[in-house]
Amino acid sequence: MNRAFSRKKDKTWMHSPEALTKHFIPYNVKFLGNAEVEQPKGTEIVKDAVRKLKFARHIKKSEGQKTPKVELQISIYGVKILDSKTKEILHNCQLHRISFCADDKTDKKIFTFICKDAESNKHMCYVFDSEKCAEEITLTIGQAFDLAYKKFLETGGKDVETRKQIASLQKRIQELETENIELKRKVQEMEINLQVTHGPSSPRGVASRSPSTDLFDMVPFSPASPLLPTPSSNGTELPPLPVRSSATRRDIFGAEPFDPFISGGGDFPPDIQSKLDEMQEGFKMGLTLEGTVFSLDPLDSRC
Repeated sequence: MNRAFSRKKDKTWMHSPEALTKHFIPYNVKFLGNAEVEQPKGTEIVKDAVRKLKFARHIKKSEGQKTPKVELQISIYGVKILDSKTKEILHNCQLHRISFCADDKTDKKIFTFICKDAESNKHMCYVFDSEKCAEEITLTIGQAFDLAYKKFLETGGKDVETRKQIASLQKRIQELETENIELKRKVQEMEINLQVTHGPSSPRGVASRSPSTDLFDMVPFSPASPLLPTPSSNGTELPPLPVRSSATRRDIFGAEPFDPFISGGGDFPPDIQSKLDEMQEGFKMGLTLEGTVFSLDPLDSRC
């Protein structure tokens, strides 16, 4: 598809771009449920899913269960389905995974969309009941998809890369902190073992260690202290430490600082490149908006 989505020419967007890019549009609806479908698009596909979910809802209604009320939060980042009371996120559907969205022209309360599950990669059809906003919600999802696709093209996926890079750095920091704690524990054990072996005083003929050095005869490092030449325990002056040139612009691991705005697409790690390829494939598939007839029997309004 040359366009990110297909929609009727007489349909116009309902919201300003800022409302969907900087915030989200909320809708209170009833959630009939979701069901696995074989294909990412198609009127017959959603007809079958709606039929199954309506039948299941009638069964639950006969057992005294009410149709759960949820809040939809639609933005360029996805469609969130939250519990209306607790605000717990029940489902989080990313826009590039939504391939089909339709509202029923016979039973105007029913609308549905198909989304590919992030973990199982199965296509799931979500069905909702809204008193007055079924068509508006369908168009809002279409508008959010359009804006998200344009943003993806403008940034080249750098937003996704930045979030992945931050997560990777946070994980690395955690690993380093764990290693640091383990090394400190080993150093303390070694100091205790030395004290047990040699006793409180140093053996005869062995020079006592300067209180300003550790058990390896090294001056403890402090980021706040200047790097000045320090005499060793035998009185000789240690050679000056080499000064790192600021022109190299590398961190302590020898890597250049990350800049998402100058990094080329070929520099992405495999996991990040895989995520970008997945988003690109999802956006290229497009979102089909349809106003069609797929309702069989109207859902009992009392449920």
